[in-house]
Amino acid sequence: MGSSGREANGLTRRELVKRGAVLVGGAMVAPAYAGSAWARSGRSAANTIKLGFVSPITGATSGFGEPDPYVISLAKKAFAGGLTVGGTKYDVQIVQRDSQSAPAQAAKVANDLIHGQNVDLILSTSTPETVNPVADAAEAAGVPYVTTVVPWEAWYFGRGAKDPTKSPFRAGIHFCFGTTNFAHSYTHLWPQVKTNKKVGVMWPNDADGNAIRALLGPQLKAAGYTIVDPGPYQDGTTDYSAQIAKFKAENCEIFNTFPIPPDFATFWKQAANQGYTKIVKIAQIAKTGLFPSQVTELGSLGNNLASACYWHPTWPYRSSLTGITSARLGAGYKAHSGKQWNQQAGPSLGLFDVAKALLVASGNPKDKNAVIGALKKVKVQTPVGVLDWTKSRPGVPWNVVPTPIPGGQWVQTHDKYKVDFVICEHSDDRNIPIGGRLKEY
Repeated sequence: MGSSGREANGLTRRELVKRGAVLVGGAMVAPAYAGSAWARSGRSAANTIKLGFVSPITGATSGFGEPDPYVISLAKKAFAGGLTVGGTKYDVQIVQRDSQSAPAQAAKVANDLIHGQNVDLILSTSTPETVNPVADAAEAAGVPYVTTVVPWEAWYFGRGAKDPTKSPFRAGIHFCFGTTNFAHSYTHLWPQVKTNKKVGVMWPNDADGNAIRALLGPQLKAAGYTIVDPGPYQDGTTDYSAQIAKFKAENCEIFNTFPIPPDFATFWKQAANQGYTKIVKIAQIAKTGLFPSQVTELGSLGNNLASACYWHPTWPYRSSLTGITSARLGAGYKAHSGKQWNQQAGPSLGLFDVAKALLVASGNPKDKNAVIGALKKVKVQTPVGVLDWTKSRPGVPWNVVPTPIPGGQWVQTHDKYKVDFVICEHSDDRNIPIGGRLKEY
């Protein structure tokens, strides 16, 4: 602050206090849900909708960010002619930020989008490490947000919520699979291979792992599986000998984990060296092994890994914003990037479908309270299916729409891509085609 006592926006501290703002660490923070009272000045700002988009482009979970350049190019093209809401035409600007797969960085870029870029709506995707800090920052500032690709319990309970019927979150909505979807997937997939039904689990001490341990574990036990759990481990662990020894001693023919990708690579190579992979008949992974790049990095150890799929080019759904079908989305990404289809493309494009529907439903995209008030009015077609926040679901917060995550497997191919994902069950959405049966690892 200069000698005049004025902040960067030209307001004195006394004026900030009068307007209800506070200073946190030198940054001006507007009061929650201030709405249009804090609208930006100037005709250009008043007629431009700014969308913030946060995802992990670098770091441990960077695989989730691989399709971002293509998906954002599709959204920019669709919004190139502007967006008309309530008879007013607005330009649309997308401001992208990299969370670097780190919660602190995710929070930092979210606050820059909110207080520096003055975005009207924040979109964020891919793992609690990115999404939860972004959602918390937006919630605190009263900026509407839409998020995806975090198991919804990790998004909801992982941020401190307690009761699904009394959501403490007012400013945002979320669409993603939950532990019940995983349970459906696993209990329909695993019987396709004969096992002793003993499951060795590696569930980390993080938002994902804690939600899975508390909620998925009991569902698997109820389905007749024995859970062998060595206990929570810290992300970044480098020696898994104790866990591997326990799984071998217990003869766990099924293995399940929800790790950050580098941790699974370390664990699985150690498991192979110590003889555990020879016992495993089903190696069921989540959070990693979602993308071809992560599987091929494991070499032959990646063949026949079981995983789950939250979007696939064979899904019979399309983007309402762009009109692009799932098949065209997968083919377009391949042509654009020279890489295989990537399941993150579906929900990432879905964020922009939801954004358009929400902004139109608000009647005034520049009034944050109006946008927040329209959250429960959204029903929209996306590549992952029809997302509907207008109806309630037992045991699920109003903010959340659960989405399917069919089970399947990475199988070896004989083309340049080396592996491809085959859907083997569709218990949560019978419209999704099945491509084959699960093979023993």
